[in-house]
Amino acid sequence: MAASTKDLIPERTQDKKRQTPTPTQTLARYAVEAILDKKGRDITVMDLRGISGVADFFVLCTGDSDLQIKAIADAVRAAIREQADERPWHTEGYEHRQWVLLDYVDLVVHIFTEERRGFYDLERLWGDAPTEAVPDDADLSDIALLQESTDA
Repeated sequence: MAASTKDLIPERTQDKKRQTPTPTQTLARYAVEAILDKKGRDITVMDLRGISGVADFFVLCTGDSDLQIKAIADAVRAAIREQADERPWHTEGYEHRQWVLLDYVDLVVHIFTEERRGFYDLERLWGDAPTEAVPDDADLSDIALLQESTDA
């Protein structure tokens, strides 16, 4: 099952390029802030640099209903668009709201139902990636993986 789950996430390609030079950690901070604002839970940041060609960072979270998942996805899109003038290169799952994937090339935001998150278990799949859990009352400056000084 592990290989098929990785196949569900688009691989970076030559034609897949970022729209702005905004650092990836900055985009991820905008995403985390939007998720926290919409009360998403179990937020995890994963640093995939040097581990996978899929992206540099994943931000994962869980929503409690399809309406909350839609609200989180909309908030992430709006925050990144307003603050960095970026739009997702690719979006998946928005219609069904079980696993919404927002692909910003170097950053992929995953918004899951609890059931789908447990089933796909991306944290285990990319278990060798440095990860950081984000507390519900997080100060974004405390999230070590999202500090620009670590940006490649």
